[in-house]
Amino acid sequence: MNILMLSATFPYPPTRGGTSVRTFNLLKFLKQQGHRITLGTLRTQDVCDEDVSALRNWVDELGVFQRPLDEAQTTGATGKLLRLANFAISGVPPSVTTTRSPAMQSWVTEKIASAQFEAITCEHSVNEVYVPEDIRTRIPKSVVNIHSSVYGTCAHQLANRTAENALRDRLTLPLLKRYEQRYCQKFSDLVVTTSEDRRQMGQLSGKEPIHVISNGVDLDLFTMRSQDPNGQRLVFIGAMDNLPNVDAVTFLAQEIFPLVLQKYPAATLSLVGARPTPAVQALGEIPNVIVTGKVPEMRPYLHESTVCVIPMRTGYGIKNKTLEAMAAGIPVVASDRGLEGLAIEGNGIPLRALKAETASEYATAIGRLFDSDELRAQLSKNGRAMIEREYTWAIAGQQYEQVLADAPI
Repeated sequence: MNILMLSATFPYPPTRGGTSVRTFNLLKFLKQQGHRITLGTLRTQDVCDEDVSALRNWVDELGVFQRPLDEAQTTGATGKLLRLANFAISGVPPSVTTTRSPAMQSWVTEKIASAQFEAITCEHSVNEVYVPEDIRTRIPKSVVNIHSSVYGTCAHQLANRTAENALRDRLTLPLLKRYEQRYCQKFSDLVVTTSEDRRQMGQLSGKEPIHVISNGVDLDLFTMRSQDPNGQRLVFIGAMDNLPNVDAVTFLAQEIFPLVLQKYPAATLSLVGARPTPAVQALGEIPNVIVTGKVPEMRPYLHESTVCVIPMRTGYGIKNKTLEAMAAGIPVVASDRGLEGLAIEGNGIPLRALKAETASEYATAIGRLFDSDELRAQLSKNGRAMIEREYTWAIAGQQYEQVLADAPI
């Protein structure tokens, strides 16, 4: 199969996490199965030439274009009002229009016109902007790998008061709904990561089919730890400029961790991830809290920690950080959002993680794990077994290949 893949996020190295790790591992699987991959992507200043060269080894043709500067960082209040007005008129969110590359658009248009592809994929909904409304008449299979609903995420942030700018989000919410309903219609298939996302997108778009393809873990990168380090070390991993992560670590450091310290004064908390915002950096001033910034790899920090805490309060979709912690054999305490898409107990399912929502519930669950070698070992074993059986990139890749191979409806 000849496949055209579009990714506004540069998908290499796969340790970048988020959209990058999902995109790379799906294209890697497809390439290994003998499909011809043409990839169009954007690079930012932190993408080096060595990364570009390495990515070329995994595709048959690579188009790399400079990502435009985010205008939100270069304009003031007037610019924000103009972007909102343009959103209302065009129906396309600023997060899409401000990072759209005219050079990449010309390249994509040329590729589509060549009539050489059996399938086109958008690796994240932001890439839909490059795809014409009549794509289903020009390429047999057209797929948007949504990850999660932008409308649903915005609505949830408003509902639980974690929105970065509540006034702006209330104004844009109906526009996001209209946008998501519209762009979904031009594709033959939609892909999401959890059943909850499928329910949301089905209600929102009325579109079928919607396929659930979870994320996976590279088990060679996230190996099972050889022993329990004991101790009282907590860890959170993730990009520290991502709004849901910033909210989660703020809640963790300011509300949960002080309760833990009351009973376990020697406990430590490591916030591990690249690009910490000033708000995240300030959390390092709290006693026993370490903000690492970018690290070469996450695995050592997981292996050396007693418990991984994932107190997500917003953001839909399955969480790579949860899967990676379980793959590494680290006991997990997380919210429903942090465990979305995962079966962790009940109906013959062995206990794989502990749930919590309030600060006191987290402190209690963490204390249970600090005090029980047996419980830690149970979660470690059961979590790793679940990942090996259900959440590898080979499984996700096979499912994605099937979506692309099926005749369009």
